Amino acid sequence: MHPQTLVRDHTVYACVMGSRAFGLATEGSDTDRRGVFLAPTALFWRFDKPPTHVEGPAAEQFSWELERFCELALRANPTVLECLHSPLVEYADDTGRELLALREAFLSRRVHETFTGYARGQRRKLEAGFRTHGAPRWKHAMHLLRLLTSVRDLLRTGRLTLDVGDRREPLLAVRRGEVPWHEVESWMTRLEREAEQAARRSPLPELPDRRRVEDFLLRARRASALRPGPCDEAVGGAATGRGPGER
Repeated sequence: MHPQTLVRDHTVYACVMGSRAFGLATEGSDTDRRGVFLAPTALFWRFDKPPTHVEGPAAEQFSWELERFCELALRANPTVLECLHSPLVEYADDTGRELLALREAFLSRRVHETFTGYARGQRRKLEAGFRTHGAPRWKHAMHLLRLLTSVRDLLRTGRLTLDVGDRREPLLAVRRGEVPWHEVESWMTRLEREAEQAARRSPLPELPDRRRVEDFLLRARRASALRPGPCDEAVGGAATGRGPGER
């Protein structure tokens, strides 16, 4: 089965991410689409397994296979967790809606390490750009501030909110280069400190609910295995020891 066919025919959840989901879109902003597909269970019974992710078929579109998506979310991957909380959901079938209902099961205090760890790496790149070119990449600086604000608030409240709300204009001012770099650095440092303080008394659990997520994944795989599909003839032939056309 072609990878893009998996996205076309087996997507369970699709959303818009990036600036549009964050409330930071401007004229000319791209529309970044992310999704989750459930590869038919029968495809895993072959030597060649289905892909863990697929780019396309549309521009700025990226999708994960459900199991890979859940693995990353349990590890508190920032990109994947934010996909689960996008305010711009374009599609969700029954499996997708159950995935969304599990959003809180993926959240834990691990987000402090993963979000701020990613932020530190991005900050080093911004600082290198400032030293080399006299200015950082302002758009990246804006998104880094948004990310740090998001994880601080998540650790404080236990809820992950993507839309920046009334912080839109101050953040867009950063994107336009209207805020001096030393002020942006101070802003970042303050957010990192506040996130660390929030992590000590966060309402989030220490670990995600892995058992609950695994139960969901098993049920999704089982339901897929019982559903008729285009793989049935090949799988049936393999099960009986006969290939197509053999008697």
